Amino acid sequence: MRFFSDNAAPVHPAVLAAMAEADVLDTAYDGDRWSKALDTRLSDLFETEVEALWVPTGTAANCLALAALCPPHGAVLCHHDAHIQNDECGAPEFYTHGAKLLLAGGEGAKLTPETLRSLLGTIRKDVHQVQPHAISITNATEYGLVYQPAEVAAIGALATEHGLALHMDGARFANALVSVGCSPADMTWRAGVTALSLGFVKNGGMGAEALVFFKRGLVEASRYRRKRAGLLFSKGRYLAAQILALLEEDRWLANARSANDGAALIAAAAGGRLVHPVEANEVFLRVTPDEAAALRGKGFDFYDWGPGEARLVVSWNQRAEDIRPLAEAIAALG
Repeated sequence: MRFFSDNAAPVHPAVLAAMAEADVLDTAYDGDRWSKALDTRLSDLFETEVEALWVPTGTAANCLALAALCPPHGAVLCHHDAHIQNDECGAPEFYTHGAKLLLAGGEGAKLTPETLRSLLGTIRKDVHQVQPHAISITNATEYGLVYQPAEVAAIGALATEHGLALHMDGARFANALVSVGCSPADMTWRAGVTALSLGFVKNGGMGAEALVFFKRGLVEASRYRRKRAGLLFSKGRYLAAQILALLEEDRWLANARSANDGAALIAAAAGGRLVHPVEANEVFLRVTPDEAAALRGKGFDFYDWGPGEARLVVSWNQRAEDIRPLAEAIAALG
């Protein structure tokens, strides 16, 4: 009955089992065998050599990535509805020691080469204006839309043209990936992505995300930044174990596929009430205050998203039988 946020979803049983297995004496911080396995496992997944760090939150992953890609005097281009702009309490500016976020528009919180090029055209190349160093995109976006690999590649090409790094906020990367049906490599480094915040908490994890660098040399300073920010857990093996457990047997993809399928059930019932196309596990509906109250009166929990809109998020563990009552209640609104 709860469709408020996938952040509130239960932890996958395999994750709990993996953490229990890791509950043994081992080297502290990230010297344990689980943490050491991340680079190899993620390199296999992305079909290229990567360097990775575990971190406890998506905000930490995003901001450590941006700190590696942008100096304090630089700027990061992002959408005005990006999570790093609206939902991280100034953490990107804090972690980068003052880098500026420059904001662009776009339908469904998606950036395009055209909107980015227009924003870049407003920046004079002189010491009086902050100079861009990176672009950050979110896949899936804050409105549940998915960048196709070709769309990422187009932005990646523009980034290369202007000498910029490209960061992808992948809090729901698995949902985007199964929606498109491409490989992780095609969605990231082959399309020009420099660094990825690879989300697991929304997808069955307890408290672990992966910061993945596709360009060598960025990870070393990030290790110091992680420590300086108080994010280097002394028992890091419990975080690494979560990530490895979800990657094993492609659980992370199965979880995302289940959540996406559930959102599609709601979308089919919503019809003309949809504010945005449903491409991942989020559904945005047009509802009046009375209709929202009626749904809540039946026990359904969701987030009000501005006047006359509601956001519903399907979690990895919600099955069709859990979702069907909500779909029926939405359809009955008329």
